[in-house]
Amino acid sequence: MQPRVAVIIPVRNGRAHMQRLLPALRAQDLQPAQWLVVDSESSDGSPELWRGFGARVLAIPASQFNHGGTRQWAAEQVDADVLVYLTQDAVPVPPDALRRLVEGLLADPRNGVAYGRQLPHPGADLLAAHGRQFNYPPRSRTKRMEDAGELGIKTCFSSDAFAAYRRSALQEVGGFPRDVIGSEDAHVAGRMLLAGYQVAYVAEAQAWHSHDYRVLEEMRRYFDIGVFYSRERWIARSFGSAGGEGLRFVRSELAALAAAGRRRRAGEVLVRTAAKLAGYRLGHLERWLPASIKRRVSMFPGYWKGSQ
Repeated sequence: MQPRVAVIIPVRNGRAHMQRLLPALRAQDLQPAQWLVVDSESSDGSPELWRGFGARVLAIPASQFNHGGTRQWAAEQVDADVLVYLTQDAVPVPPDALRRLVEGLLADPRNGVAYGRQLPHPGADLLAAHGRQFNYPPRSRTKRMEDAGELGIKTCFSSDAFAAYRRSALQEVGGFPRDVIGSEDAHVAGRMLLAGYQVAYVAEAQAWHSHDYRVLEEMRRYFDIGVFYSRERWIARSFGSAGGEGLRFVRSELAALAAAGRRRRAGEVLVRTAAKLAGYRLGHLERWLPASIKRRVSMFPGYWKGSQ
């Protein structure tokens, strides 16, 4: 019997992406049993467009959205063996993207999650494009717990901007964390690896997904990452810290600029790196910061609204 597949997409004012996203989803040669959109008080008319597409749209208050909790709640609203998660700005590229992702997940019963290759959006900045190439290489790989000695923290790297989860494995490890500021995908992947499952990277399943972050946005994003890893110290104990990987990435950025004849942007790389490091370190100190400061420096200020 063919496994039932559901596609789950959290949405908030995503209309700007739908002109490209909806045709790409219609063109997929794997059409899921259910499209579920979880909308957080969009004001741009996108929920109506999703309903016209044929998706089931469930609305939640924006104040209740949580990267982990909302995804877990959405998983409980569908009846499916495979849960495919997309973000509203991730656009599957070839018509076989969803099928290849699901096939990659099901290729081995030990695979708990499979994530696809993310390509830079057309017109993406050079540094944004390099970030995609660094984290999403052209060759597939299956990661196991024993790879932690080689890969370190990248062992549990995953991205539910474009990922498929085996529902039974997700349930076995307790589902998505109910309350996290982000990085819920790494949290689940890490718990799956510790439980004996594998994380499959499926390079043949491709989607456009990238961000041209400004320097301040980089700092805010890394503040949230620092908060996550400060609270989830078991990840560093199990897989290692992110320090060495960060240095390797900076070196690769500088090499990419040199190869493109853009060495003059090296100073920008150093400024961005300093902003990321400052944000990450500040995130590790968040327990001593007042909520008013955390709301200012976080990319997800709504997360702190109930904090004192």
